[in-house]
Amino acid sequence: MGNKTLTRADLAETVHRDIGLSRAESAEMVNDVLELVSQALVEGNSVKLSSFGTFLVRSKRERMGRNPKTGEEVPITPRRVLVFRPSQVMKNIINGHEPGTDDET
Repeated sequence: MGNKTLTRADLAETVHRDIGLSRAESAEMVNDVLELVSQALVEGNSVKLSSFGTFLVRSKRERMGRNPKTGEEVPITPRRVLVFRPSQVMKNIINGHEPGTDDET
């Protein structure tokens, strides 16, 4: 895929091509999966995709930050942030190693 951004339409087209569902059914399936993942995260659950990684929501406490322009200290409100931790398999793939190997060269 190069440097192109992978979109919902790309995912739906791949489902259509590889599984043979209609384009509309493929788009609906992709949307349903993404909605399920999103809802689980909103509810505070983690989402683990084997051989890919884990999505989870972390709560950050209130803290003091600094405006980089003025240097003024400002409070940063508490918030929830989305975190992705890639699996070891994904890390190996990204680094050009064969899946299933843990070569640290």
